[in-house]
Amino acid sequence: MPLAEAPLCFIDLEMTGLDDRVDRVVEVCIERWVGGVKVDGICTLVLPPERVGGASHVHGLDAHALAGAPDFATIAPDILRVIDGGVLVAHAAEWDVRFLTAELARAGRVGLVNPIDHYLDTLVLARRAFAFPRYSLDALATSLTIDRGEAHRAESDVRVMRELFERCAAVLSPVSVRDLWEVRIGERRARVAILAACEAAAEHKAPVQITYRASRKPPEALLFVVHDVLSDLDPPRVMGYQLPGRGRRELRADRILRVDPAPESPQNRQP
Repeated sequence: MPLAEAPLCFIDLEMTGLDDRVDRVVEVCIERWVGGVKVDGICTLVLPPERVGGASHVHGLDAHALAGAPDFATIAPDILRVIDGGVLVAHAAEWDVRFLTAELARAGRVGLVNPIDHYLDTLVLARRAFAFPRYSLDALATSLTIDRGEAHRAESDVRVMRELFERCAAVLSPVSVRDLWEVRIGERRARVAILAACEAAAEHKAPVQITYRASRKPPEALLFVVHDVLSDLDPPRVMGYQLPGRGRRELRADRILRVDPAPESPQNRQP
């Protein structure tokens, strides 16, 4: 599904701690967006049955703040409505997905299907798109000059995450949600759409503009003629030469951010 048509469910949870077996959710914010428009959402405090006030030094949600809030079972139907058929997006997403799944199970609701495999993580996307010293939500907001708001509160974190996601998408130029899901850090995995674009460039032997980010370096724009794509290597390699000068280069396909048509100029025309 094209990214502009996909229902993206941006989620942030605040918890009493980091163990989903004993700790509980104390705040939920989920916003469902399609094509840049918010179409549904839920944002509420949650009263846990025990450990009220746990981790309050992080998010400030103590027993007094949570008094009168609904329990998770009460809001579970609304959560399932908001995320139904959508793609979860979170920062360091494994934590949010694990806690959401655990809380839904405790509430007697059907859990998520294959939760560990099917979500988008803005931490992973940011690590591929940008060369920054740190990738916490706070650090990324500072580096990208995004208004941080109230840190470690669910609604504020979701707002920052949405803008971060847009910045990442602008760099990675995804063709679909799956294209973003295929972004992996440390797994040496190349996106299928990138490989297809490079294979098409190799077939036509016409210059393309490749945005490439080597390890620990900022992205660079390369005017590149692709000769071959070695898909049997791990990770796949893109072979060719850079213009001007025709210096030969070998690019790791997992580190190619995007492939665009080359800007029109006389030097780009091949004999």
